[in-house]
Amino acid sequence: MSKQHPVVAVTGSSGAGTTTVKTAFEHIFRRLNVTPSIIEGDSYHRFDRQSMRDAINEAAQQGKNISHFGPDANLLCDLAKLFREYGETGAGKRRYYVHNEDEALLHGCPSGTFTPWQDLPDDSDMLLYEGLHGAMVTDECDVGQFADLLIGVVPIVNLEWIQKIHRDTRDRGYDERDVTATILRRMEDYVTHITPQFSRTDINFQRVPTVDTSNPFIARDIPTPDESFVVIRFRDPAKFDVDFPYLLAMINSAFISRRNTIVVPGGKMLLAMELILMPILQRMITASAAGARLVA
Repeated sequence: MSKQHPVVAVTGSSGAGTTTVKTAFEHIFRRLNVTPSIIEGDSYHRFDRQSMRDAINEAAQQGKNISHFGPDANLLCDLAKLFREYGETGAGKRRYYVHNEDEALLHGCPSGTFTPWQDLPDDSDMLLYEGLHGAMVTDECDVGQFADLLIGVVPIVNLEWIQKIHRDTRDRGYDERDVTATILRRMEDYVTHITPQFSRTDINFQRVPTVDTSNPFIARDIPTPDESFVVIRFRDPAKFDVDFPYLLAMINSAFISRRNTIVVPGGKMLLAMELILMPILQRMITASAAGARLVA
């Protein structure tokens, strides 16, 4: 962890809705006049699209399984190294994974491949990671130990599957049966590697729908924010001096469900994120500036 070069990691599985959190951060960065370096978790996958297919087939022939949820398909120690290096020096490297043809035109690389590694900009104030493994711990490395703030985005699993099916079929051109097969193939890694991270995160945002999602594989629509609640859990409220009375006063219909948990209407999720995260990031930036003055 570093006061001078803060590292924030947003962790959520595929289709979890981490993009909403990234939007909240964009709003906060603009208001605080912060320049972030943003890291997409896909860029630390080990294999490009074709190599991953080959690895899956090879593992299946051996009676094994490999998925993007697990450590074998990712450069987790490299990610931990990035967090540590950025925290110590404000430097590091990143690349992009090219998901589709629109991104291929943007980056000048074929869909399903990676762009070359490049140095991070040398004028950033903070590192923001958004992906699968921000709080990951393996026998070889502990990614989360180098982050100053760990955030989990965890819709209940049926909602997560609905969002993934809709995103992958609409935006990435996959067949619905293939997306369902991917969900099933990843299940062991999801339980073993993804869910334990949410016991390590500082703050979890979990969206819970108030409509029937009993069979996510036939759902025609994603439940709207107004058809859900967001359960926000703080691992240690004192760590970030969370002001629960202020949050209850500012967010209409919010309520406390446990000592460290507040529940807000789904339509207020973005507002809640900004109210909660703004003062935390403000303190980080203030401490970073103070640390820079001491070094100078």
